[in-house]
Amino acid sequence: MKKNILLSILSGLLLWIAWPPTPYTTWLLFIGFVPMLVAMENIIRSNSPKKGKKIFHITFIGFFIWNTLCIYWVYNSLKTVGPIVAIPISLIPYSLGPLLMATACWLYYRMRLTTHRWLGLIGLVCFWVGYEYLHQTWDLNFPWMTLGNGFAVSHQIIQWYEYTGVYGGTVWIWAVNILVFLIYIGLREGQTKQLRLTLIAAFVLILALPIAFSLYRYDTYKEPVDPSNIVVAQPNIDPYAKESDIPAGEQISILTHISDSVAQANTEFFIWPETAIADEVNEDKIHNNNYYLQVQHFLNKYKNGNVITGAETYKLYNTRATKTASPTENPNEYFDSFNTAVNIENSAEVQFYHKSKLVPGAESLPFGNALSFMKPVFEHLGGATGSYGSQPLPMVFYSQEGIGADPVICYESIWGEYVATSVHMGAQFVAIITNDGWWENTSGKDQHLDYAKLRAIETRRWVCRSANTGISAFINERGDIVQHTGWWVRTAIKQDINLNQEMTFYVLYGDYIPRTGCILAVIGIIFIIIRSRMMRKVA
Repeated sequence: MKKNILLSILSGLLLWIAWPPTPYTTWLLFIGFVPMLVAMENIIRSNSPKKGKKIFHITFIGFFIWNTLCIYWVYNSLKTVGPIVAIPISLIPYSLGPLLMATACWLYYRMRLTTHRWLGLIGLVCFWVGYEYLHQTWDLNFPWMTLGNGFAVSHQIIQWYEYTGVYGGTVWIWAVNILVFLIYIGLREGQTKQLRLTLIAAFVLILALPIAFSLYRYDTYKEPVDPSNIVVAQPNIDPYAKESDIPAGEQISILTHISDSVAQANTEFFIWPETAIADEVNEDKIHNNNYYLQVQHFLNKYKNGNVITGAETYKLYNTRATKTASPTENPNEYFDSFNTAVNIENSAEVQFYHKSKLVPGAESLPFGNALSFMKPVFEHLGGATGSYGSQPLPMVFYSQEGIGADPVICYESIWGEYVATSVHMGAQFVAIITNDGWWENTSGKDQHLDYAKLRAIETRRWVCRSANTGISAFINERGDIVQHTGWWVRTAIKQDINLNQEMTFYVLYGDYIPRTGCILAVIGIIFIIIRSRMMRKVA
């Protein structure tokens, strides 16, 4: 068992070293699971009891190491509640993913009991894809560690994500790891020379062909020429001071000043970060709001200018109009609070988008009232203790000139299909507004930036990213970071981007890979149950 535990730990360390934002180590993803596969094979072939339990435990150890080392920065978001108290709370995101990953490995073991190894390994890939899709759709969603995200620092070799999205990367990683495992394990099983050569040939082809195609696509890809001048502002305001120490009007003055410093007469969009308007705004009375008027005054000198900004907004109702509506102090009056993106232009037209992919705990309370005892802790994540309203679908902001922008708020940028849906609706570029300051100067902010490169490739749209404290950036349609700011710097940057109206295969068809994987995973689970019952009857 000690040897198998060490193999699992080795897998966890290899996957961590390979993960963004570490450069030049991405190739370790292609062998990172091999030690763990060997450990599982050792247990399956042993005479020890309770094999399934052992496989679950040793794989959990490796996955816990990998996940914790990659997302250690989650603790930074919580430590203000107390450095000791934050530890057990941090264990939720550190452990939940590994629990689901280990469950996929346990299901693989159960399938191995009733079928051949090769079919079990196919089942393992399907169970894994099913776990990843579950982890982006349920109330505790956290798809940060989806395997395909691991190529974010080596975007030149995954240009084919425009066809598959990140789940194509997940399947690719597992396919290569499985082939390496089969070649290695064959050395101690007396594998025939013909089979070994077949496996080696498959390994070379499955590894090399996607890379070759991607490098060719990267080298030959040409953007449609349709320029638009965009300004991205980074006000660099401490997130813990935004709503207390610095008046909202002063924060807007900072944003208008730095935007003015780089803007041109033909600038069409100014992009300001998440909750840039830090005071609560009544959406139904926006035209009388002082902050709105302040932005309108700024836009007077930019004929075609639009400001896409984050804001804290609310709506009042005379009935409980939504599931998230709460009563006010007044009788028969209810309200919803929103983490909002607002598009303000040189007219009376104002467009609102309410963040849909809410952060579990900070912005939405998973599973209703079951976790209500954790509300005081979640307050320190910077959200509204699970009280935010949302809208079910993405949307497109349109300028007076007809330019479509996809407003993406922070956490939403790690959902490929969600961003692609807005592009399918007409968005010609992606505007990400975020506030990564809660994580401090950790790799969390770098990973978040790197993941935005994947959205550019999937949709073949420029990504214009405004982060309150950094890193703000412009990313072209190949996923190259063309321009970026530093961390904790007050500045603004401008860029002539190319608008695009063409649809990629992924934009048209979305997450077809994980949906197929989920169907196969369910079939696999049914197969396990039926075969297990049949074997018990025979026995």
